[in-house]
Amino acid sequence: MVGNFHSMIKEIKEYAKREDVPIMLDDGINFLTTFIIKHQVKTVLEIGTAIGYSAIMMALSSPNLKVVTIERDEERYLEALNNIKKFNLEDRITPIFKDALDVELTEKFDLIFLDGAKGKNIDFIEHFEKNLESDGYFVTDNINFHGYVAKDESEIKSRNLRGLVRKIKNYIEYLKNSEKYETRFYDIGDGIAVTSRKEIR
Repeated sequence: MVGNFHSMIKEIKEYAKREDVPIMLDDGINFLTTFIIKHQVKTVLEIGTAIGYSAIMMALSSPNLKVVTIERDEERYLEALNNIKKFNLEDRITPIFKDALDVELTEKFDLIFLDGAKGKNIDFIEHFEKNLESDGYFVTDNINFHGYVAKDESEIKSRNLRGLVRKIKNYIEYLKNSEKYETRFYDIGDGIAVTSRKEIR
């Protein structure tokens, strides 16, 4: 069965590459799943399902883990449903087809994984912080954004890309200067930030 899972994961990664769907790099997913095991995370809210790769990898890392995952792109959402079904994880992964900022949830989560629209991370934190357990974590992927965040803006030719990189830089400053949260930054995968409430730690 494990071998079968391995080949199915490979298929998802090949689909992502072929269809140009961004998924977590191997180092990043290894960091995330190890973090989940180490901190005994039982519940995850994921912003940005894409085709379900990270939700599936998280669920496979811990047999008691439950994931609620939100995706606004219909084609990717339907592909995620298909992939989740292949792994028989429908009882542990709950996908929601909606813009994340239009989703109102009442439950609380041990970990909220931000992997949606990169320019909206501040909005995501402010919208979902009521859903984070008092000792929970926000984990944000793509903090380095393919190396663009470290570049001088004059080196980035595309105006749209420049604007997006500026928003990611603003988000990094928001995390660094927050009075409520403390954040550790890891140069792993495409850059990962782990954020927790100050009063707890």
